[in-house]
Amino acid sequence: MPKLTHPHITVDPKICGGSPIIAGTRFPVRSVVIYVLRHGLTPEELASKFSGLTLAQIHDALAYYYDNREEIEREISENTENEVRRRASKTS
Repeated sequence: MPKLTHPHITVDPKICGGSPIIAGTRFPVRSVVIYVLRHGLTPEELASKFSGLTLAQIHDALAYYYDNREEIEREISENTENEVRRRASKTS
C-alpha cells in the first residue's frame, strides 16, 4: 500500500523539535489529538478556539494521527508536563 500524503502536515527539524505540525503553523498534530480526542472538542470548536486553523487542517491532522498512531501517542507521552519537567531537571 502506498504511503499516504497529508497536504496540511509537515515535519521540520527546526520547528517544534521535528514533531509533525500543521503546515504554516507551530501547532503540533499531538495538540489537535489532545484537544479533540482527549478533551472532547469538536473540530469546529477547535477551529473557533484557534482562528488560524481551518477545518481541513484539523481533519488532516486527525487523519495523520490515525495513519501514524504509534508515533503520535509516543509524542504525547513524551510531552506531558511531568515528562518535560523530568527531562529538564536532568539537564540542570
